[in-house]
Amino acid sequence: MKASRVSVVGGVAASAVLLLSVPAFAHVSVTAEGEAAKGGYATVNFKVPNEMDDASTNKLEVSFPEDHPLASVMTQPVPGWTAKVTKTKLDKPLEMHGEKIDEAVSKVTWTADGKGVQPGTFQKFPLSLGALPEDADELVFKAVQTYDNKEVVRWIEPQQKGQEEPEHPAPALALTAASEDGHGAAASHDDAKEDAKSDEKSETASSDSSDSTARVLGIVGIVVGAAGVAFGVLAGRRRANS
Repeated sequence: MKASRVSVVGGVAASAVLLLSVPAFAHVSVTAEGEAAKGGYATVNFKVPNEMDDASTNKLEVSFPEDHPLASVMTQPVPGWTAKVTKTKLDKPLEMHGEKIDEAVSKVTWTADGKGVQPGTFQKFPLSLGALPEDADELVFKAVQTYDNKEVVRWIEPQQKGQEEPEHPAPALALTAASEDGHGAAASHDDAKEDAKSDEKSETASSDSSDSTARVLGIVGIVVGAAGVAFGVLAGRRRANS
């Protein structure tokens, strides 16, 4: 009996040690800086934590959703990493700012030039995205995380509504409602142009006003000068007659 109890206790203790030794898996996730409005543009960060104690992450591949292609994707330099943007031809061209776009970004790959994401640390990889779809509530990406010991973790499982989170969930970007004008941040390019035109008109009007003021002051100066000359002549004649 005592031996059995000792065995049970030993088994429980061993299980507890095993559970404590298993790393707490942190997900590759994506979040927006501010809002990611439908139909607009957004700056997002892919956050990559290191899950291992004896290896570093040296590569991250992010695949973009095929059902909602994005024509504009720009990377921001990340020290110690090289980014590569891969594009593919679209079966159905997109229209952006009055132009037809026949290709979209399908993948962005970051490769470490040095030590990469070391144990106990994380790294953010920023991207500028647009135009975001107007007919979706979120964008689901697929991320593949590679370690320098050749181990690969695939964060590609979509979250099903009403179900538990999968073991390796795919990063999902929640989209917010478009602005009141119905265009979201996509209108910012046109707004900037309109603001530039308005500023140009204001500067032109200000310049015209300044020119008109200068002309008036010049004419007044001439009149005053002429009056002064006439007054001097008359004064001279009076002195001569007296």
